[in-house]
Amino acid sequence: MKIDNACVECIINQSRRVTEAIRADSALSKRMVERVEALGEKFDFTQSPPEVASDVYEQMAEIAGMDDLYGELKAHTTEKAKTFIPQLHQELDNSSNKLLTAIKIAVAGNVIDLAAEVTFDLHEEMEKIFETNFAYDDVDKLESALETASTLLYIGDNVGEHIFDYLCIETLQQLYPKLEISYMVRGNPIINDVTMVEAKEAGFDKLCNLVDSGVNTPGFAYERANEASQKLFNEADLIITKGMGNYECLSPAPRTNLCYLLKVKCNVVATSLGQQVGDIVCKMS
Repeated sequence: MKIDNACVECIINQSRRVTEAIRADSALSKRMVERVEALGEKFDFTQSPPEVASDVYEQMAEIAGMDDLYGELKAHTTEKAKTFIPQLHQELDNSSNKLLTAIKIAVAGNVIDLAAEVTFDLHEEMEKIFETNFAYDDVDKLESALETASTLLYIGDNVGEHIFDYLCIETLQQLYPKLEISYMVRGNPIINDVTMVEAKEAGFDKLCNLVDSGVNTPGFAYERANEASQKLFNEADLIITKGMGNYECLSPAPRTNLCYLLKVKCNVVATSLGQQVGDIVCKMS
């Protein structure tokens, strides 16, 4: 999907949140926001929101003199996510439908999004997620695809959320022991998206095939991915793509057997999906 007029103001608002996150002084904050406002006047409306955001965040990082604007917050959200692991293991142990439980765990983690228009509390989400129905419910179709697939590409989204992805993939391996799973991350720090650094710290390199997509966008922009990642994307029997950034880059669906798994956190994506902000979505192409 391409950027909308509403995305412009959203990205400018994101820049203000960045200045707060890095505790920038008033002079630095002013420089950063003014740069983004100037960029906003020239946004390319043929691009997806993550493609536009990549240039914005790179320029903010340059002005701030930081390689990873959200490095500190990413570490905090990871530790917060880890506190839920015992509870989630118990949910899985007691579940009569482990696939559905694992998918809901994964989508619950998608509330951890520092660039979203609307924010949600992770504790509140965890209290209600297992009683919440998917507004767009293709879980049965996903299950059928998993039963026949030999290879699965799971495209990650945010840091903290990746801890929930780990539990989901671990469960998929138990349910489908012959399934070869790859977990794909961003090529460099962008917003709070997961990179090789955080994925290795969480042990994904020992859990499954860990892949650096090479993209500099907060979403899998196929044209910016390295050759190996493009090949994997083309050839995987099934793809699970997490979050709004990946949805924005990969909508309309460029292939079959692609599953969008996300929490709707902005009106533009809600309209695109025909759903409401706050809904959870499991949609197969």
